[in-house]
Amino acid sequence: MRDIDAEAWADALELFYRYTFVAVTRREHQEWWYDVASIMRGEAQDPRGWQSLDTDRDEDERRDDPGFPFAPPPATAEDVESCRRRVTELPRSSVETLLVTLATNWLDVSREWEFDRRRPEMERRAHVVLSRFPAESRFYSNIGWKGESPDFYAQPVRSTDPFSRYDWDAGLIAVSDTEVGLVWSFDAT
Repeated sequence: MRDIDAEAWADALELFYRYTFVAVTRREHQEWWYDVASIMRGEAQDPRGWQSLDTDRDEDERRDDPGFPFAPPPATAEDVESCRRRVTELPRSSVETLLVTLATNWLDVSREWEFDRRRPEMERRAHVVLSRFPAESRFYSNIGWKGESPDFYAQPVRSTDPFSRYDWDAGLIAVSDTEVGLVWSFDAT
């Protein structure tokens, strides 16, 4: 795949047409959870100046809590350790199917309207999102799965450990040497 640019990235984010948060920031800390926290607090800027998705940007809740809908993000070493226990590293080979799944209703491709017809375009966009993060990047998620290299088309999301003020959310954290990204779905319907 060619190097992506702002236009390709913006097009790829069209994958997430519903209540999904997507943001990337510069990695400034060895302990990348503090970079995740800056994204959750709404303080981070995309280092490339590319588009982010934040459907709560103009909501009333943001006046009182700039991090809404996220629960308070990690601020101390103890908070970081607590967050670390709530995610599992995901192999790169599984990230594309997770990204597509995060873009579906009910986080289940078998229940997604016309998935077979829409699948190639959804996968193309997910591949662009994934391609922003180099081969040595690491990926983490708060969802449960079976096996070492899950295929989220074959095993829909059934459990999560929420990072928001809601009972249910599911997401992906991408960590490279230079950037940290969040793709987070807050609505499973």
